[in-house]
Amino acid sequence: MTQCSFITEASLPTEFGEFRLHAFEEENGKEHLAIVFGDIINQENVLCRLHSECLTGDALFSTRCDCGPQLKAALKSIAENGAGILLYLRQEGRGIGLVNKIKAYALQDQGRDTVEANEELGFDADLRSYDICFDMLKHFSVNSVNLLTNNPKKVAALEDVGVSVNKRIALYEGVNETNQSYIDTKKSKLGHLD
Repeated sequence: MTQCSFITEASLPTEFGEFRLHAFEEENGKEHLAIVFGDIINQENVLCRLHSECLTGDALFSTRCDCGPQLKAALKSIAENGAGILLYLRQEGRGIGLVNKIKAYALQDQGRDTVEANEELGFDADLRSYDICFDMLKHFSVNSVNLLTNNPKKVAALEDVGVSVNKRIALYEGVNETNQSYIDTKKSKLGHLD
């Protein structure tokens, strides 16, 4: 299993309230973030989101995916809950990287869906890994979560590394006419739920 170590933390004021930003680093140098609201240390069933980096959706406001709206909705839900954690994982484009993600977009512009585009580029449909989540959650002594996700693979991945998922909470945000076929593909080919 990949190891991930805590590096440092600082405050993160947002429109939803003040979070704490915790930086982690894998042995290979890849950096990840835990965005924490309230007291989660040693708590059970902590509201949690595993969010894979999406520069185009999170920072550039692309409507071809639902990533940006899901990120915003998750942070808002965590703040409204009074406590929780969002693990921001640096695995752009379902793990294929930013440049390859843009290549996949070009193939999608020609009619491929997101899975077909990744596979045509020589990748699996989804290369993301959630092993590092164990170390990140362990840092806060969090052993069980209520997971904000539509992806049952995230539930299984956490349980596989020893984190108990008390319940899955649907996070259905940001669907529009531009990304409807992307959402449909996630459901039909990647097993996402409502």
